[in-house]
Amino acid sequence: MVTVLSVPGTALAVPFASQPPPATPGTASEALAQYQQLSQQAETVSEQLNAAKVDLDAKNAALNQANQDLTAADASMKQAKADEEAYRGQVDDLTNASFQGARFNKLSALLTGDSADDFLERASALGVLASDNSEALSKLSAATNQAATAEKTAKDAQKRATDAQVAAQQLTDKITKTKTDLDAQVSKVKDAYDELSGADKTALRGEEDKSVYLGGAGLGGQAAAKAMSQRGKPYVWGAAGPSSYDCSGLTMWAYGQVGISLPHSSRAQYGYGKAVTDGQYQPGDLLFYGSSASSIHHVAMFVGDGLLVHASTEGVPVKTAAATKGAGSDFLGARRIAG
Repeated sequence: MVTVLSVPGTALAVPFASQPPPATPGTASEALAQYQQLSQQAETVSEQLNAAKVDLDAKNAALNQANQDLTAADASMKQAKADEEAYRGQVDDLTNASFQGARFNKLSALLTGDSADDFLERASALGVLASDNSEALSKLSAATNQAATAEKTAKDAQKRATDAQVAAQQLTDKITKTKTDLDAQVSKVKDAYDELSGADKTALRGEEDKSVYLGGAGLGGQAAAKAMSQRGKPYVWGAAGPSSYDCSGLTMWAYGQVGISLPHSSRAQYGYGKAVTDGQYQPGDLLFYGSSASSIHHVAMFVGDGLLVHASTEGVPVKTAAATKGAGSDFLGARRIAG
């Protein structure tokens, strides 16, 4: 039996890898703009990494199933071959009996019988022998077919496992490189943050929203209340609470608190729930940002009254902003996870 990990051949782009290093800022506003640019690049790669990990987890589950199928197919094939040999032995025995004169037709039984009763007895024995032979041949044919099918199933499962093992290694290598690139980018972002002036850091954090939030009806409203309760917590790439968050970590945590499981990936979360018409948002609806579904890099949560809450970037705590532009200019669409 082959034990493997399975993953898709997901390509992980590293958008900043080929970009030239940013010029040294000459003013505080330039430094802030440079920091925000670096942060956005880091967030994009971080969400790519989150998506790849979710994909890897899903394919691992699929691989476990393939391995189980392989084990079952192997067992079925062994049993089918054992049955085939057993029935083949029965057929051989009946064939040998035929050669030894045990099989004869009813005419010979009549001609060689001493009485009518003797004929009937011999004829009955002939019927039993013929029936046994027919049954044995039928079982042999079924066992042979079953063995062939089980062998094909086992080979198919083996191929799936082998292909998945190769795909797993390829994606693992890409995840490793992306993590290395992300670590380097995060280091740049933190260095850039340290270079910001006190005024820039204050402007970046924005005003803290301490308003009382009661949430809305249903699980969506309850999730929104949970997300709003985390206002002020720091942003950390790859974090999912309860002390710090990234964007998809916050939405995953909030919905997890009301019993709804979401993956830790904005791109993967876009596949949940149902689409919401622009402007028809309800508390708890998720707002996604990116040029397409395959390039989503950020997610926020609508909380009502024209506001959203999100974990945006390094140096900025979980906070509210205007929906939908407050979380980016590339708003893609909204999904309703729960009513």
